Amino acid sequence: MKILIIKRDKIGDMLLVTPMLQHLRESLPNATIDFLANDYNYFVLKENNNIDRLFVYFRTKHNGKFRPLAFVHELFITLKLILNRYDFVIAAGGVFSPRALKRAIRIRGKQTIGFILDDLTTFKNLTNPILLPSHLHEVEANYLLLKPLGIDPSLNKIDPILFVKPSWIEYAKNWLQEKDLKEFIVIGINSRRDKRKPSNTQILSWSKKIYDRYKVKTVLMWQPGEQNNKIYPGDNERMQLFLDHLPSYIIPHNSEVSLFQAIAVIQFAYVSILPDGGLAHLASVSKGGVIALFADTNVSPHPDNWRPYTKHSTYLLADKTVEELDDEVVVDTIANYIK
Repeated sequence: MKILIIKRDKIGDMLLVTPMLQHLRESLPNATIDFLANDYNYFVLKENNNIDRLFVYFRTKHNGKFRPLAFVHELFITLKLILNRYDFVIAAGGVFSPRALKRAIRIRGKQTIGFILDDLTTFKNLTNPILLPSHLHEVEANYLLLKPLGIDPSLNKIDPILFVKPSWIEYAKNWLQEKDLKEFIVIGINSRRDKRKPSNTQILSWSKKIYDRYKVKTVLMWQPGEQNNKIYPGDNERMQLFLDHLPSYIIPHNSEVSLFQAIAVIQFAYVSILPDGGLAHLASVSKGGVIALFADTNVSPHPDNWRPYTKHSTYLLADKTVEELDDEVVVDTIANYIK
């Protein structure tokens, strides 16, 4: 049996596909399992042993700019995949995505599987439409995509997995040695939406209380770039004045060069406190885990569907903005992770 799984965009969603891949491999150990990712999210699966081949296409738009050569490359990859003659092509992910479905259908597998919103949703050549469940976590929803292959959802909880390269770890060890950091937490404001970010006042309060109680320092992380970036608004302007007046127990870490540097440092933290998003999910598979910050779930994903999925991770939920969270509740939650 030859299977192709497709996942567009979003590194957090990609990480949440990995339990399904493990369950698929365990259920069909002799199947060929290939994966199509893009140049933004493929690194999550780079060393995943549950897939046989990882195909990568370049996004035709990057940072708002059109890349014509990427379009040519995508056509080449699509033709190559068509010639592989897959038995099943699966559009993975816990949302309804017309783009993902169209991409999956273009591969011309014998059967194509993907989520639809309702019985009125129609896609030509989508042989196995599956009604998107609103009550399940994304990991559990992805298991339903394996039903047409005769595979029931896993009875055991499978944690997401991420291979962290030795070179990333070496960077983190050198950086921590340079900063003379052994025991620390991470607080981050990496998010596209301000309502999910802790305020500067909160960062100062949480860090001071943890340092006073445990003598544990804080590594501060943020999204590099300018605030007016429409694709990924950065926090450089917000941080500029704040960084000049940080107490000694808050150590800034600017991952301007690479997201992988931030991921590596997070591996050594007692816990990371991060806004709901991709970095929070990547932090969830670290040894310390993550406390994810959610807010305004009327328009943003709810933790029931999108929380960090590892057993040592948790979340805090605010009504409208993260600034509403009580400092003592946050600090007590952090304290649960400090040994």
